[in-house]
Amino acid sequence: MNKGTRTGTGLVLLFCFLLAGCATVADNGDGDPMESPNRAFHSLNKTLDKAIVGPVSEAYVWITPEILRTSIGNFFSNLGTLSVVLNDLLQGKFEQGVEDAGRFIVNSTFGIGGLFDVATGVGLERHNEDLGQTFGVWGAGEGAYLELPVLGPNSVRDAPDLVSSTYTNPLYYIFQSSVSLPLTVLKLIDDRARLAGAIRLRDKSALDTYIFTREAYRQRRTHLIYDGNPPDDAFDDLAQASAKGIE
Repeated sequence: MNKGTRTGTGLVLLFCFLLAGCATVADNGDGDPMESPNRAFHSLNKTLDKAIVGPVSEAYVWITPEILRTSIGNFFSNLGTLSVVLNDLLQGKFEQGVEDAGRFIVNSTFGIGGLFDVATGVGLERHNEDLGQTFGVWGAGEGAYLELPVLGPNSVRDAPDLVSSTYTNPLYYIFQSSVSLPLTVLKLIDDRARLAGAIRLRDKSALDTYIFTREAYRQRRTHLIYDGNPPDDAFDDLAQASAKGIE
């Protein structure tokens, strides 16, 4: 990756941490002291999605056969597996870490660079671990909710994963920007296409799409931190806030 791309990555990360630093002011009691700028970025993201990202992703779905979209998703998922392995180990999930390392090797070779998910077929299931989950397992709280321009929902606890997942992605080291930039754009479009149903549901059912997005993000993160088995009271604080944004 060339100097310009590295600089762009650094600016995004610096922006995230500047927001995180500002999040120590004036908490209104719902873990969202940055609500005012968060809402501004939420409005910006919705505008960009309606004008550009959404229509482009719809065109992508229309012109790209499903089997090819599946392979594209597999490819990007495989690239992210090294980050999963790192966080498996940091969380003490050593057996899962070995399985995920094996999954990366199998899909990178027999799956032709990850285009085909051969590993699942031989019993190596896909896992989802990142640095934000690791911090959560270690006992760190969310800190403050953040909505980032273009990148969307995040938090002070989860934002450092933008660094670790970048530096554990082979694309960062292998390709120049002439290849990595188009692939990054393709990943953003593919991710948006996969979220199309959830976004339509939000826009149709939410009185306040900002609160709906925030609480959906928080609930998903809690679910992931506890590997799908959160304690009974894990969502109590989220439920009240969610009710404000949902019909």
